[in-house]
Amino acid sequence: MKNIFDLETQNNSLDGKITAGFERLSQVFRVLLWEKAKKHDLSPIQIQVLIFIKHHTKNKATVSYLAKEFHLTKATISDTIKILEQKEYITKTVNANDSRSSTIELTAKGLEMVLVTEDFTNPLFDLVKIVPEKEKLVLWKNLSSVIEQLHYLQVINVQSTCHNCGYFVQQNGNNYCRLMDIQLETKDIRLDCNDHKPVRL
Repeated sequence: MKNIFDLETQNNSLDGKITAGFERLSQVFRVLLWEKAKKHDLSPIQIQVLIFIKHHTKNKATVSYLAKEFHLTKATISDTIKILEQKEYITKTVNANDSRSSTIELTAKGLEMVLVTEDFTNPLFDLVKIVPEKEKLVLWKNLSSVIEQLHYLQVINVQSTCHNCGYFVQQNGNNYCRLMDIQLETKDIRLDCNDHKPVRL
């Protein structure tokens, strides 16, 4: 097995350089998120949970779903939710049909916190924005393919992409969304969709 941290291997292999590049990008996200977290006396996962709740439907704002989304145990997410509740950033409503389950919502204070923390990705977004459109399409096609393959290999747990959606079909080499009744071009493939329909196995 090749080791991309071995500089001789990395520098003499395009595969190694690309893999090392992904590792550097993961560092960028960690640094940007940690800086924002320290500034507002939160942990990175607390910020991520608040942002997720704001931008997703209520049925996804549960401990079980959040644990899957962030690849963490239910216990870890429960602890995170408990702290956010103590800080008055969220409220929990017990499910009338299942007292063991609660829906999590942002308070006004929580929404304010999201508004000042969710821009942590701006430095990367601004860089991508100036890339020529053709290059962006190639980048997104390759990136979404890598994500799909990592999901297939069970390295990551992707929840709501086009490729694992019940509305997604492939015909004659083309991608289609049966919900919107359209052919999907590269730019239309979504990483996260609120209309996602889980595939029944």
